[in-house]
Amino acid sequence: MADEQPGKDKWLPLEANPEVMNKYVSNLGMKLNYSFTDVLGLDSDLLAMVPQPCVAILLLYPVTAKDEEAEGEKSGVISPNLYFIKQTVDNACGTIGLIHALGNCQDQLTFDNGSFLKGFFEKTKNMNPDERAVALEMEEAISEAHESSAQEGDSTTPNRDDRVDLHFICFVHKDGCIYELDGTKPSPVNHGPSSSAAFLQDAARVCQEFMARDPAEFRFTIVALTATN
Repeated sequence: MADEQPGKDKWLPLEANPEVMNKYVSNLGMKLNYSFTDVLGLDSDLLAMVPQPCVAILLLYPVTAKDEEAEGEKSGVISPNLYFIKQTVDNACGTIGLIHALGNCQDQLTFDNGSFLKGFFEKTKNMNPDERAVALEMEEAISEAHESSAQEGDSTTPNRDDRVDLHFICFVHKDGCIYELDGTKPSPVNHGPSSSAAFLQDAARVCQEFMARDPAEFRFTIVALTATN
């Protein structure tokens, strides 16, 4: 959300609210055999409360100069099997995070035939990240669904032109590594080896690294995509 550029399209910010997210993706055609749920904390007892399997993590965090300083610290091979899309619309990071989560977990998820999500992933599967961004901009269904969802939730909806310094990113496991997916970055970021069984703990470790950049900051929200209980 924080990377705003004059003249670009701008959406309303999406709240990090599992109820809102589940309604959003359901309206776009995803069956809720998997759904979004809050991660209440990162210690072992609270992580044990997260339903399994957990296939993606969304982190909403405050962007500061310290995050810019941390850019480029991670490197490594990037799996060619990742679904990655660039963010070209201001305040669209919530939707980009959801697309990254769903797009990289399609084997576990079920979509209605003829739904927006099923059609979008099929249409864009062979596109590069920039082409996917253009395709997303052309879809009125997703912009309308985002706008509707952004006006729901527990918090007051910001004005479209308000400066927002919170940003969504997604973490997924793919081909033996954990990846950070941020549509404002040039490519995915490899955060090291992982596995399906260890993914939640590894994602928690990376989230803690983000939090450690500014220990005085508390505006972090973590949402998991997991099997529905």
